[in-house]
Amino acid sequence: MLLPKRAKYRKWQRLRGSFKGISKGGSTLAFGSYGLKSIEISEVSSRQIEAARRVLAHHVQRAGKIWVRVFPHKPITLKAAEVPMGSGKGNVDRYTVLVKPGTMLFEMDGIEEKVAHDALLLAGHKLPVKTKFVSSKD
Repeated sequence: MLLPKRAKYRKWQRLRGSFKGISKGGSTLAFGSYGLKSIEISEVSSRQIEAARRVLAHHVQRAGKIWVRVFPHKPITLKAAEVPMGSGKGNVDRYTVLVKPGTMLFEMDGIEEKVAHDALLLAGHKLPVKTKFVSSKD
């Protein structure tokens, strides 16, 4: 799983008002010939990213090259079960990344387009956002 090595602040506020708009950067293919692009807003956890990455690696049988273009750096806290109100903020449970429409999630290169399309389609099923396949030929 992807985790930050260190953070300036251990716990963040959620900032749910930033769940609007489109991606400011990282919306084009930068490394590979094929990619998986999000088309809606959601938070993607480090477990979901790792599950999608494993599907990609398994489907292409470790051929070619895979780039993960997002990194989960936002800590999400949860309070323990049956803890009363007023006892402070909970412990860090997981790390997520805010994905907006247009964000490139994964890129691939060194394999055939059909294999890349099938692999990225399977990886998209592991993520909580709607995604689409993009190619450098488009």
